[in-house]
Amino acid sequence: MRIVKFALFSFLLLFSISATAQITSLTLEDALGIAMQNSPDIQRSRLNLERSRQSLRAQQAALKSRFSLSITPYDYTSVREFNTFYNTWNTNEISSSLGDFSVRQPIKWTDGTLMLTDRLEWQNSFSEFKNERSKSYSNNLYLSYNQPIFTYNKTRLDLRELELDFENTALSFALQQLSLEYQITLGFYNVYKNKMSYQISQEEYNNQEQSYQIIKNKVDAGLSAKEELYQAELNLATSKSTMQNALVTLESSMDEFKRQTGIDIMKEIDVVADVSHQPVPVEMEKALATGQKNRMELRQRNIDIENAYADLTRTKAQNEFKGDVNLTYGIIGTNERYQDMYDQSTKNQKVSVSFEIPLFDWGERKARIKAAEATLKNQQLSQSNQSNDIIIGIRQAIRDLQNQEVQIEIERQNVRNAELTYQINLEKYKNGDLTSMDLNLVQTQLSDRKTSYINSLISYKLALLNLKIESMWDFVKNEPVVPDLSDIN
Repeated sequence: MRIVKFALFSFLLLFSISATAQITSLTLEDALGIAMQNSPDIQRSRLNLERSRQSLRAQQAALKSRFSLSITPYDYTSVREFNTFYNTWNTNEISSSLGDFSVRQPIKWTDGTLMLTDRLEWQNSFSEFKNERSKSYSNNLYLSYNQPIFTYNKTRLDLRELELDFENTALSFALQQLSLEYQITLGFYNVYKNKMSYQISQEEYNNQEQSYQIIKNKVDAGLSAKEELYQAELNLATSKSTMQNALVTLESSMDEFKRQTGIDIMKEIDVVADVSHQPVPVEMEKALATGQKNRMELRQRNIDIENAYADLTRTKAQNEFKGDVNLTYGIIGTNERYQDMYDQSTKNQKVSVSFEIPLFDWGERKARIKAAEATLKNQQLSQSNQSNDIIIGIRQAIRDLQNQEVQIEIERQNVRNAELTYQINLEKYKNGDLTSMDLNLVQTQLSDRKTSYINSLISYKLALLNLKIESMWDFVKNEPVVPDLSDIN
């Protein structure tokens, strides 16, 4: 029987060790690393960034020389037409093979297009009117250039808009990372706070058990009235209920935290944090300077202004006076023999200038320009307000941080006083000079003070993180905050 008990005890011990080993301990850095990979918001931002990157690459590739080849191996046409000059019907049959090779080069600086084209064609034709057949080779090689005039450079404007879109998307991705860092940190410390609350409730329950045992011994010895024992039982039951509620709150916050970070809900985890207080010196001037210089929202407002200027430029181009210049120069050779095509070549030249002159649009262009100008002024106003918001946010973050330092010292002293008060009143309780109800009030006060102290430590950590995000300067490491844009390049 003793062997069976020992085997059972060994099995339970091994099971307990195995269950404990399956619990994964997470630091804040671990949680942030997991969340950066698994967060749906980060994944959506990363996909949006990829969309913007590929659009920019496509536009940049479109500005390079484009080579194209078009081949028609065989083409046959038989048409019967009435010739009004000879007042007779005629049948034409044409068989041909041709190929076009072209090189097209957009000119970014002028918005023009330069094109080199070479057309090689073989043709076999028959005319019923003359009752003769003709075979020939021809090659047409020419260089053409098209240049819009009296209008904006559409090529450069489109490219610039895509560059701004990519930069704005990259900034949004970095801001999403900072936002996720704050959310995960908040969730992490919320779990840690609930964990500590559960531990404090366990301590309170243990103290209540001790108090209950003291009064029970006194009642059994006839030294105290049974009413004291009833009150002690009520205090113990209340403490147990508080401990159970704290456990439920801890487990619920743990599930929510796992959802935020993308961790398997069924996986057992534990959070490990160091919330010991180490005052961090901050400088208002440095925080304001780095915030005004490095806050990505300011650059986003500048991008909005540039885009508004681009929209205004495009709007002014509607129904405007503009033109086109087309230049073509080349040579064409034809001959029945392929090798003799250029024996008697002919120059092909063309120069054309065309204008588009709007006459009356019922005020459409003027109204659209005013609307675009209003949008531009709105973006400029947003930029000014953003700058003020940053200054106010940094100043408020520093005030909050300084206030948290004061609160930590107050709560630390409160905990020390509450512990001494509890020890003194516990001795009174043992000596019968204090009732169970009075001791319970002192115990509750001690638990509240411990909880408030933990909350003040966590609030200080969150205030430091908020100042880091507001000022883009890490005062703990004393270095600027450089967003993780490794996915961009």
